[in-house]
Amino acid sequence: MMGLRKGGLTIAVIGAVSLFIGAAWAHPPFCICKMANATTVSCEGGFADGTGVPGVRLDVIRYDESIVLETKFGPDSTVSFKRPDGEFYMLFDAGPGQSFDVDYKDIQ
Repeated sequence: MMGLRKGGLTIAVIGAVSLFIGAAWAHPPFCICKMANATTVSCEGGFADGTGVPGVRLDVIRYDESIVLETKFGPDSTVSFKRPDGEFYMLFDAGPGQSFDVDYKDIQ
């Protein structure tokens, strides 16, 4: 009986982890960046279900991996910053499995 209980617990844990992983991808994050004016980049972030991302980290990084700016989305899930010279990307980091890059070439 003890072996069955242990096996049942293992199955329950695996099932819970599977549900968590599925839930994490059910509402993928997004980050849309545009030029607000000639020198300012403005980004809006969120999740596909409409949830905002206030406080989520957004780093601006050069191709040589030097960090230009460490910032976070504001209460309205937006962030603005001066466009750096040269090539760079923005790293959106909402946690494990919820991070991705936005290349400067993708700024509209």
